[in-house]
Amino acid sequence: MPRPVTLFTGQWADLSLAELAPKVKAMGYDGVELACWGDHFEVDRALAEPDYVKKKWALLQKHGLKCFAISAHLVGQAVCDPIDERHKAILPADVWGDGQPEGVRQRAAEKMKMSARAARKFFNAMPGRKGEDYPAVVNGFTGSSIWHALYAFPPTDQKFLNQGFADFAKRWLPVLNVFEKENVNFALEVHPTEIAFDIASAKRALEAVKNHKRFGFNYDPSHLGYQGVNYVKFIREFAGRIFHAHMKDVWWGHGDGTVGVFGGHTDFTDPRRFWDFRSLGHGDINFEEIIVALNDTGYRGPLSVEWEDGRMDRMHGATESCAFVRKLDFAPNAAAFDAAFSKR
Repeated sequence: MPRPVTLFTGQWADLSLAELAPKVKAMGYDGVELACWGDHFEVDRALAEPDYVKKKWALLQKHGLKCFAISAHLVGQAVCDPIDERHKAILPADVWGDGQPEGVRQRAAEKMKMSARAARKFFNAMPGRKGEDYPAVVNGFTGSSIWHALYAFPPTDQKFLNQGFADFAKRWLPVLNVFEKENVNFALEVHPTEIAFDIASAKRALEAVKNHKRFGFNYDPSHLGYQGVNYVKFIREFAGRIFHAHMKDVWWGHGDGTVGVFGGHTDFTDPRRFWDFRSLGHGDINFEEIIVALNDTGYRGPLSVEWEDGRMDRMHGATESCAFVRKLDFAPNAAAFDAAFSKR
């Protein structure tokens, strides 16, 4: 069967899940990827309240929706980042605390450990399934202490960069060990501002955490294409490490030549921009090649639409995107296409 099509709720956190769920079903989705912000999935409540996860599943079931992953991008961002005032807007108050950078980073790491425990509790309660056997996934970001050195000026040597990967490993290995204890996978969304933002840095991140079995990727082509990274090659390079997949489109080369790939300190949708996120099917990503590569490498998980397009109504765009993915996806062949020619 083709893969389930889900909607990432992160861009819809202004709506309660009770408001959003019937809309998701009406748009044609099979389920949701629940963001750990708004009231969509609250890690602290999931751990503290005996009936929280059961109520969450009951709400999803009421609208005929499934869930295959939760996502803790915002808290994960603070684990390795140099912390500044921007982080306060995206972090829970208990993680921000007094805003002292090292304290924020340590509290963010503890919250990520909690997300693993909450995910296990949530998926253990999945109706009709043995939760212990379900490959629970927490998607997210890692942050990076060396992203600011991307352009390598002042001159940046490999010793400086190695320190950044060492910092990542020091902060994330204890988190990943909790993920292992809870039988949960962490899927980094490879993305600018993270420790891994292309194929080369993703390999280096894996090496830094000694290829920890719980560290993999939430595949998202939109963050690779406009950089010039071969987003289909990424799938084949990391076969077996792709724990979840976002369907998200982007276009590039559509500006007027005054803004480059770094964005020119402009806002999204500025017509001068070299690149912008687009609703699925309206950008430059070749999703046919992505589906083939996912099939070839054995990915059988959900295709989760992360809808972002500042030029389009989101209900229209997300509905259209669901139909786009359904038309695009297909199950792999169970037998060789020429098997019928055999005389045996």
